[in-house]
Amino acid sequence: VQLQASGGGLVQSGGSLRVSCKLSGANFRLYDMGWYRQSPDKERELVAGITSDHSTNYLDSVKGRFTISRDNVRRTLYLQMNSLKVEDTAVYYCNRRVGDMFPWGRGTLVTVSS
Repeated sequence: VQLQASGGGLVQSGGSLRVSCKLSGANFRLYDMGWYRQSPDKERELVAGITSDHSTNYLDSVKGRFTISRDNVRRTLYLQMNSLKVEDTAVYYCNRRVGDMFPWGRGTLVTVSS
């Protein structure tokens, strides 16, 4: 099983970015999935989750700015991030929302400049 995140980069405060994560080696459509992030001075936190039937939930600090979605045919998870803030700077990872986690991938770095 492998999770490969992509799409990170450098963006100015107020800007937008979409990150993607592709799952290989497992049946993507069966799993509730989530986007997590970790910055150097914080523990990894769950930012957004989506169930197998597309119900979503969000960390309070990103509600109204971030949108999680999934494409079961492409086995890909997405996170659309708008109105980005400096405090959103982190490495973003995807993984299962609940249950035994898949091996963590490298994640994708999102840097928001002021």
